[in-house]
Amino acid sequence: MLELDVRLQNGTIRRVALSLPLDIGRAPECGLTLKSWRVARRHARIELRAAGMFIVDTGTLIGTFVNERHVADYGPLQPGDEIMIGPYLLRIHAFEEQVSPSLGQQACTMSAQLAADTLVSNNQQLAMSGPAPSALPDLAELCVHTQKPISGAEGGTHQSINGAANESHLITQRMCMTSNDGHQVSPEREAMAAAMALHRRRLHGQLLEALDLRRRDVSSLSDAALRAEASTVLHQIIEGDTLLPIWADRARLLDEVVNEAVGLGPLEALLADHRVSEIMVNRHDELFIEVEGRLRRHPACFSSEQAVREVMERIVAPLGRRIDESSPMVDARLPDGSRVNAVIAPIALRGNSLTIRKFPDRRLGMQDLVSAGSLSADMSMFLAACVRARKNIVVSGGTGSGKTTLLNILSNCIADGERVITIEDAAELRLEHPHLVALEARPANTEGRGQVKIRDLVRNALRMRPDRIVIGECRGEEAFDMLAAMNTGHEGSLTTLHANSPRDALARLETMVLMAGMSLPLSAVREHISASIDFIVQQSRLGEGRRLVTSIVEVTGMESGRIQTQEVFRFRPGPPPGFEGCGVVPECFRGSDGLVSLSVSMFENRFMPAWTDSPS
Repeated sequence: MLELDVRLQNGTIRRVALSLPLDIGRAPECGLTLKSWRVARRHARIELRAAGMFIVDTGTLIGTFVNERHVADYGPLQPGDEIMIGPYLLRIHAFEEQVSPSLGQQACTMSAQLAADTLVSNNQQLAMSGPAPSALPDLAELCVHTQKPISGAEGGTHQSINGAANESHLITQRMCMTSNDGHQVSPEREAMAAAMALHRRRLHGQLLEALDLRRRDVSSLSDAALRAEASTVLHQIIEGDTLLPIWADRARLLDEVVNEAVGLGPLEALLADHRVSEIMVNRHDELFIEVEGRLRRHPACFSSEQAVREVMERIVAPLGRRIDESSPMVDARLPDGSRVNAVIAPIALRGNSLTIRKFPDRRLGMQDLVSAGSLSADMSMFLAACVRARKNIVVSGGTGSGKTTLLNILSNCIADGERVITIEDAAELRLEHPHLVALEARPANTEGRGQVKIRDLVRNALRMRPDRIVIGECRGEEAFDMLAAMNTGHEGSLTTLHANSPRDALARLETMVLMAGMSLPLSAVREHISASIDFIVQQSRLGEGRRLVTSIVEVTGMESGRIQTQEVFRFRPGPPPGFEGCGVVPECFRGSDGLVSLSVSMFENRFMPAWTDSPS
């Protein structure tokens, strides 16, 4: 009798006793039934020979692995050997001629229990990708009766579900992965992808061992030299590898493994794709992208959670930052300026999480926003005139609404002869200005020292003779110093903040000023805000993914203890959608030369269509 510790797809471990010879596969008649599309109907067989126990692969597509080695006929098996069949790990616990009768009786229910556990795991996967088909029965309907609990390898007790194997087999046949375009992908192709993931992980380990990256001073090598050396070494490894199937694309496999070992893994191709605006890694095998404002799952994945962790460290290390258990969250940026946020365990419960917000390949201008229907031509000319006339502007909006993009475009309207100082928590702005100083906040080190806050940078910027101060995002106590700068000779400053409307933006500013701990009365705070801010530009993201300016509001002053505003331009959802002036000439421009190059007719209440085609 053979005792196995079986690790299920949900991570739990069950101990089961089975007699030899033992057939392992997806078919219900197998002695050990493993329900997964990555397991063949008759996947492998464990048999007893004169020399001991041997495992024989039946010629499956994915194959059978013993102690991470691909095998066809392997033996003799020893206690502690690990057998990988599809997503299941079988660890040999013991082999005896006789075992207790109770344990032998429990073995007959193990196949059904494995099928039920697999059904639970598959249902969870369906829940992540969308609503489960109505044809799938609930797990409770399969519980015909329960057997006596059996002990798990970790001391827990579990119930066996009789009859679940046959039902789960029918359900598994109905379940297919879907591609990005909604077409079903055959289980054979998914099995091939799973097999290549195993080979990629194996080759990754061999490459790291060959290069000895962990003990080598790679800082002396450029990225190109390190990649070239890794490619050469891996090419030699692949040429001598006898485990790769004939159908494997070796050139593609080489690129994927090298990218993961010395680059950013599957993110390399996505970063090079100009259509992708955001990349989200929820865990090593779950990756989503944003294309044209819409999210969709991408088939690429990392080989393991450790591979994701290594990519995170490659991103943050050049910036002098760290990510570890004591500091599990970090903001960073890529060399091209793309914003990165990384979270690891114990904060990220399902696996290492990585979010990258890319920037356009080229610098955008006002005309690009007009062409995309993000604002009208009149609005673009008005905003450019506001920047030239040194008006203080706050760009307000939700997460991912395009605030930073608009701030970049507005900042590039600043005249070349002015000195510009940018202040950011994580550098995102991409200004091409001849007289520019860029400052970035810094978190504390491992000893809790060395932190430089945005408020510290704002105060220091006032001593640097700035003509303009551009703050990437205002989110805390630095709001007080920013408003003070706007109101004391540094007009024309720009910033962003998170708010759903211009009125909400004013309320948030009030709250942030109070966070500075100055113990000011609310009336004084509102006077401070109304005297400092000239315009609030509201940026929004529509349901179909479009990002646009929905409102431009002027802050006109105080009345009856309340900040007064008037809308200058607004977006009308339609149909048809479009922009219109509100018939109001801004008060701050009256009597000044700010409107010399503009026509007053642009403020008239006239409708301009935003776009004519439907969003793709």
